[in-house]
Amino acid sequence: MAWHQEGQQRSHFSPKKNIRNRLIFCRKYVEWTAEDWGKVIFSDEASFRLFGAAEKRIVRRRKGKDYHQSCVMPTVKHPETIHVWGCFSSKGVGSLTILPKNTTMNKQCYQNTLQQQLLPTIQQQFGEEQCIFQHDGAPCHKAKVITKWLGEQYIDILGPWPGNSTDLNPIENLWSILKRRVDKQKPTNSDKLQEVIMKEWVVISQELAQKLIESMPSRIAEVKKQKGQHCKY
Repeated sequence: MAWHQEGQQRSHFSPKKNIRNRLIFCRKYVEWTAEDWGKVIFSDEASFRLFGAAEKRIVRRRKGKDYHQSCVMPTVKHPETIHVWGCFSSKGVGSLTILPKNTTMNKQCYQNTLQQQLLPTIQQQFGEEQCIFQHDGAPCHKAKVITKWLGEQYIDILGPWPGNSTDLNPIENLWSILKRRVDKQKPTNSDKLQEVIMKEWVVISQELAQKLIESMPSRIAEVKKQKGQHCKY
């Protein structure tokens, strides 16, 4: 599967240009309040790997039992990977979809995803109220056909979103939380992994979603304070 990742775009930005773009973005939105950010739907793709937890674990072993089955953590050389697209706002998590295997996330696939996943979320969370859509600068996101389609749906786009700015996107924190919860369930195969991802997504509280959205003014202020450099988020 061919996937865009924001990290793959970093080579297209010189550090100075990237920093400048981040500052431009932060200066543009520095006056926005938590209430303003509450009108934004943040979106992103993420990957989940079977046996994906890469953390060290302490295992108590009796003498001579170093390699006993009960003392060995299972590993997989080429673990199954599940790709998802999701979105959320201060009103809670929106749609999350498992993306098809062996599919390139091109502009047509992305438009289908927005049609089937984003529009229902907007209707459910905002109804007739105007909202703003955030996505990063992946080529398929910036395609003219996508911008035109979003305009036809009367959806405003937040931006221009600066590259290499995961610290400004609260959905990155949401992915980290979701991955930890999924790992704790220890799914043993691809079907169970998908099931757990969906199950854990829908129980993410609106309170948590709102807290992440409300961090946006602090993120903006911190990056501005750091003169465009990355911040703690």
